[in-house]
Amino acid sequence: MAEDPALSLRVSEIKDPAALFERYNTEEIRQIERKVRGEIEQKKEELRQMVGERYRDLIDAADTIGEMRQCSESVVQSIQDMHQYCRSLKQGRAGVSSCGQSQRQWQEKFYTMASQIKLLLEIPERIWSAMEASQYLQATQLYLLCCHLHSLLQLGAATGGLYSPVLARFPILVRQVATTGHFRSTILLDSRSLLRGRAVSDQAIAEALVSTMLLEGSSPRQALADFLLARKASIHQLLNQPQHGAGIKAQVCSLVELMVTTLFQAYAVFYLPPEGGPRPGEGALSCGMLFSILENVTSTTPAAKGSRRVLQEETSTGSWFKYLPPSITEFQPALRTLAQPIQREQLRDTLQQWINTCKEDICRGVGSLLVYVKSLKGLAAIRDAVWDLLSTDSISQHWNTVCQRLLERPLAVWDDFLQQLFLQRLQAITKDETESISTSSVQLLTSAVRDLEGQTIHTSSGTNPGSSRGAQYEVDVASFLWSESPGDLLSDAGWVSVTQRGQQQHRSGLAMKTQALTPCVQNFCSSMDAKLRARLDDLQHYLPSQDTGSDSISVTVSSSGHTESSFNRFTDSSAVEEALREGCLACVRHILSSIRSELAAASPDPSPARLSSVLFMARLCQSMGELCPNLKHCILGKQMGSEATAKGTPRQGKKLGKARATAEVSPAHAKWAGLKEELLNCSMEAYRIWSSALSKVLLDKFGTALHAESAGAILTTATNWEDLEIQEEAESGSSVTSKIRLPVQPSWFVQSLLFQLCVEVNRVGGHALPRPTLQELLQTCLAQALQHYHSLTQQARSKEGVFPMTQNRALQLLFDLRYLNTTLGSKMEEGKSSRSHQDPRIHEVCDWLESYIDPFDLDVFTPPLNANLNRLSQRTSVLLGLLTGSEKQFASRSSSVNSQEPYNILPLTSSQIRFGLLPLSMSNVRKSKSASRGPDAPHQPAPPSSTADTDSFRPGSLFRQLADQDEDTGAPSLFKLSWLSGMAK
Repeated sequence: MAEDPALSLRVSEIKDPAALFERYNTEEIRQIERKVRGEIEQKKEELRQMVGERYRDLIDAADTIGEMRQCSESVVQSIQDMHQYCRSLKQGRAGVSSCGQSQRQWQEKFYTMASQIKLLLEIPERIWSAMEASQYLQATQLYLLCCHLHSLLQLGAATGGLYSPVLARFPILVRQVATTGHFRSTILLDSRSLLRGRAVSDQAIAEALVSTMLLEGSSPRQALADFLLARKASIHQLLNQPQHGAGIKAQVCSLVELMVTTLFQAYAVFYLPPEGGPRPGEGALSCGMLFSILENVTSTTPAAKGSRRVLQEETSTGSWFKYLPPSITEFQPALRTLAQPIQREQLRDTLQQWINTCKEDICRGVGSLLVYVKSLKGLAAIRDAVWDLLSTDSISQHWNTVCQRLLERPLAVWDDFLQQLFLQRLQAITKDETESISTSSVQLLTSAVRDLEGQTIHTSSGTNPGSSRGAQYEVDVASFLWSESPGDLLSDAGWVSVTQRGQQQHRSGLAMKTQALTPCVQNFCSSMDAKLRARLDDLQHYLPSQDTGSDSISVTVSSSGHTESSFNRFTDSSAVEEALREGCLACVRHILSSIRSELAAASPDPSPARLSSVLFMARLCQSMGELCPNLKHCILGKQMGSEATAKGTPRQGKKLGKARATAEVSPAHAKWAGLKEELLNCSMEAYRIWSSALSKVLLDKFGTALHAESAGAILTTATNWEDLEIQEEAESGSSVTSKIRLPVQPSWFVQSLLFQLCVEVNRVGGHALPRPTLQELLQTCLAQALQHYHSLTQQARSKEGVFPMTQNRALQLLFDLRYLNTTLGSKMEEGKSSRSHQDPRIHEVCDWLESYIDPFDLDVFTPPLNANLNRLSQRTSVLLGLLTGSEKQFASRSSSVNSQEPYNILPLTSSQIRFGLLPLSMSNVRKSKSASRGPDAPHQPAPPSSTADTDSFRPGSLFRQLADQDEDTGAPSLFKLSWLSGMAK
């Protein structure tokens, strides 16, 4: 691209502007114009800079010329002066002066006054320098010297308001006199402010007190009062300073340090050892510094004057110092009164009164400060900081000696001042936290109960299919027991046995199901246990650690060899644990009161919606002590709880220590046992509400069917009878075969009652129900059934027109009643007959029913009827397992080998740990054992029954039995695997 000719044109080449209009067009002319204007502006700027630089150079040259002129004028003037001085020396040499001795005396007086005036003018500066260096005793001495100079020079105001001759001759001294008048108040103020400081040496305190005594003319007792008042003001200042974050620990430590330092400095400054007593040796604390400093400052002996003169350092500073009179060079301040030492009784009483006053202020102030500490960890940190402060060598080595000499008694700062305050704050924190736990737990309980009631209503009405699974499990525990979840077995269940697994570790879901602990119960207990764990962890900061225990005290005490100096941080450990114990007891009792109020609201006539919440609260109270291990630790104390757990693990330890435990029960264990008893009673009360409601509903249906009056209703409940052939001897002596019909099954309403009862018990996790609750439920059902039978006897006697009581119906009802009594009746106690143990109404109803049966037929029917009843009870014991416990296993089952009856009666497992009466088929096992063991098997002695009973109730006994039974079989057994037997535990 070619360059534009208009832009390449130089400005110097432009000669004729008209020629530009001939050579270029309009646009190019404008470009040339812009270029010319730009160069014009550039030249202007260069000219402006050049003029500025030259102007600066011109001004500098003018200044230099002016200085040269002044210098030359001064040189000329000096030469002229020298010329005049030389001429005066040449002209006149005066004669010898005739003044003589009088002039010399006047000159000495003049120099003496001049040196005093010079010293008077220099003293204020020296006073300020001494005060800046906190040397208040030096400043006081200079001030007193200044006052002495004033008196010597007679600088006071003369009569008539006129100045003295010196002031009239030297007016500058007027201002000097006014200035020195303010030094006294300033020195006093700064000396007293020094007394308030914590990090001030004993020497500085003593010198400040001596300064105050010299300026005010006070006594040592007044100096002690000033010192203690200053320290009390310092304590108030520390207590009233504003809070800016984490400063409470520093404030408390500062208070303790100030208290301790005050007593140490009172000993160092005011205490004098008794006359004739042993002098303190090397390394001991110094004492009586106030009196030694006073003696050095005010003594008039020549040795003291030479060692502690005020102007001692001025002897070589200037030639004028030699003109000062001896009254100034040897000046020593003096007290107005004689400084008498403080008596030991007066010193002790004054210090004790000050300690009592400060104790009230410190208790009030520290108590208000500790309100801002919200955790026991913070309290422990403050306590440990105080302990570290008091355990330092500088304090612990001489503390008891100082207290004994000053107060004639030991003084424990922590025990007398702070321990009770910290304990009260700890109790308040623990109470607030446990009340918070109880409030949140009651809210969680209330919300869980409302959710359960709502879930039950929706389930009964068939609505809300997407409700929470946990609430469904509470309504139907059986669905929870037979459901599978990923957490049923722990990840290490295959190789870690129960004996190797700690009690505090996470429990598997299968273990929870074996105890019928539903998710709602687990969530409530885990939430409460986590909060209690946080409280327990916070409490451990205030208690001795388990690895050191009380040894930490002895180690710390023996480090310096002075056992009295450092306090025991853990003397209130029992009170601390008691505070947490009482708080946890109040927390659980508050929860129990809320549960009891819920139960009271549901007890009159519980609806199905209320029954699920009642069962939830029953399971909660039953399992709270087990699922909240930290509750036990909070009540027993962590160390006591762990020791109790460790001691209670082996079975032998339990058996051997049972008598010892009953003899030696600590209050903590008694409270824990009482709390467990309250939880158990509340659980039993809730189960009692459920059992009474269940028995009422089932027995109402039972009574309606039993009191049926029409033949059709009676026939609908009848069951099939069995035909039996019996041989009887006729009168002629020949045998006669006859056929009889006897009931072998109970009526349908009896079977329905027992089956529904078993279903309902299994629905709520019957294997985990307390045995007394189940026994009470069965006894209630049996008692109400007997009441219906008894009312049937009354109905048959009072009413007419009802279906008559026939012999067959009486036989069926008699069979039903005896079967109910066999199934629901309690175990017969030793030493009592069956008739004396049974309800008398049973005999009454049986006699009433037997009255409708022919006596001859009754004698014939009784043996086979009893056999049918026994066989039926054994057969239905599998179906009604939870209703017939292990105590109702009949003796005929064990002698079934010798029995003539061909019926197949399934043997029942002896383990009742988790599942009630689980059937086992042992026919193949018996055959294999008899074939493998040979003829020697019958001769082997049977194991003791006690050992068998003990082993049968141990965890995993069922699987051990299966494994033992399969040892001799050829086929591999699944129960031989050790990991599977470990999972069973």
